[in-house]
Amino acid sequence: MGRFQYFVADQRWVWSDEVARMHGYKPGQVEPTTELLLSHKHPDDRAEVAEILRRVTAGGLFSSRHRIIDAAGNTRWVVVVSDHLTDDTGRTVGTQGYYIDVSAGLQADLTKAMATVVESREIIDQAKGALMVAYGVSAEQAFGILTWRSQATQRKLKDVAADFVNRLMQEGLSADSVATIDRLLLRDDAAGD
Repeated sequence: MGRFQYFVADQRWVWSDEVARMHGYKPGQVEPTTELLLSHKHPDDRAEVAEILRRVTAGGLFSSRHRIIDAAGNTRWVVVVSDHLTDDTGRTVGTQGYYIDVSAGLQADLTKAMATVVESREIIDQAKGALMVAYGVSAEQAFGILTWRSQATQRKLKDVAADFVNRLMQEGLSADSVATIDRLLLRDDAAGD
C-alpha cells in the first residue's frame, strides 16, 4: 500500500516510495506526471482512469479498481481510494489517497478457482469416459447424458458426475468386463496381436 497526492492547479503528482515501486520504479527515479500515470494503465482501463482524472480536476472524488502495467511489463491489480486534498485554509486543491496492490489476493483467488474448475472437469471427463465405453457413444453424447441427468435431478453437473464415478467404483465392473479390460491393456500391438 502506498500514498499519493495530486495537486490540480499545477498538475503535480506526489508518489510515496511504495507507489513508485508498484509502477516499477525506484523511489525518486521518475517524476510522476499525468501522462506517465496514464501510460501505466492497462489499455482496457485507460479510458476509465482518464474519465476519473477529469472528475478529479472538477473537484470530485473517486475510488477505482484497475490494472497497471509496471515498468517491467508486469500487470498488477490496484485499488485506488481518494479524499479531498486541502490547503491551510480548507480550500480543496486536489486529491490524495492510497494505492493498494491487490494482485496477490486476486491471483490466489484465481488459482483457487482454476483448481476447482480443473477438478470439476476431471471428474466430468471420467464420467464421460465411462459412459462412452458403456454405451458406445461420442464424448458429446456422453456429456449430453450427464447434462440431462443434472437437469432431471436439479443438481450441479460436477456433483452428478462425481456421484456416478464414485458409485461405479464402489459397485465395480463384472468379471467379464474386467477380463476384457485386462486383455486389451496387455495386448501387444507391436506384435500384431
